[in-house]
Amino acid sequence: MYSILKAEELTTNIFLMEVEARRVAKSCLPGQFLIVRLDENGERIPLTICDYDREKGTVTIVFQVVGAATWDMAALKAGDCFHDVVGPLGRPSELTEETAEALKKKSILFVAGGVGTAPVYPQVKWLHEQGVDADVIVGAKTKDLLILEKEMEAVAKNLYVTTDDGSYGRSGMVTKTIQDLVEQEGKHYDVCIAIGPMIMMKFVCKMTKELQIPTVVSLNPIMVDGTGMCGACRVTVGGKVKFACVDGPEFDGHQVNFDEAMQRQQLYKTQEGRAFLARKEGDTHHGGCGNCTQ
Repeated sequence: MYSILKAEELTTNIFLMEVEARRVAKSCLPGQFLIVRLDENGERIPLTICDYDREKGTVTIVFQVVGAATWDMAALKAGDCFHDVVGPLGRPSELTEETAEALKKKSILFVAGGVGTAPVYPQVKWLHEQGVDADVIVGAKTKDLLILEKEMEAVAKNLYVTTDDGSYGRSGMVTKTIQDLVEQEGKHYDVCIAIGPMIMMKFVCKMTKELQIPTVVSLNPIMVDGTGMCGACRVTVGGKVKFACVDGPEFDGHQVNFDEAMQRQQLYKTQEGRAFLARKEGDTHHGGCGNCTQ
């Protein structure tokens, strides 16, 4: 059993939990995720690791209520337990493979949308601990849906908050802020890391491609099983089949077929849709089949 040490509602339907999971905390890196189960018959829920404390042996997760399993999860309080916590899973952020000296020579921009702020935060925090500065754009529909602002402000070089309705910070989509920073304020970026809803990442990549900024996206929003067996996170990158949970979650955003990925998300919601995808994709439907293109 894995004890929940802290549980709080950050904003409407978005919750944060600090969980005791010593083996995960000992080895996890920014960009990775874990899987939790509420009980022995519970659904496997993949969640990005938002933060970790190696000394305390804890990991922090942030999730949004989107179905029955996360609804039940939101009811848990400090002192309750998860039956399982498995991780760390997925590949760490590519940034962790570079030296601090190399990273300090780069101008890095992070773009976070909605709950995507949670997986962006550990990467920016890790860079800050290495003495590497990064600009961060955090977008939300309204001020009330903004999360982790103070935490992000403490580790970012410059934090730009934008709301779709203009209720707080800059007004408009995150893409407008990217364009304004580059074209109006003279900013230059060597790389952009974007995490958020699929539609947001699609248009961020469209904008950064026009601005000639190499862009990495994290495709954790499309995971279900988290181990490559279910086929939900199948995506085409550069014309090749990949699976976000085992090949990613990070990919070259300018190579991702977002339209296909979003269509699969919709189809995967129904039994008929899943059956159609299994028939259409054959041996490459499941990431764990051993037949997919790596």
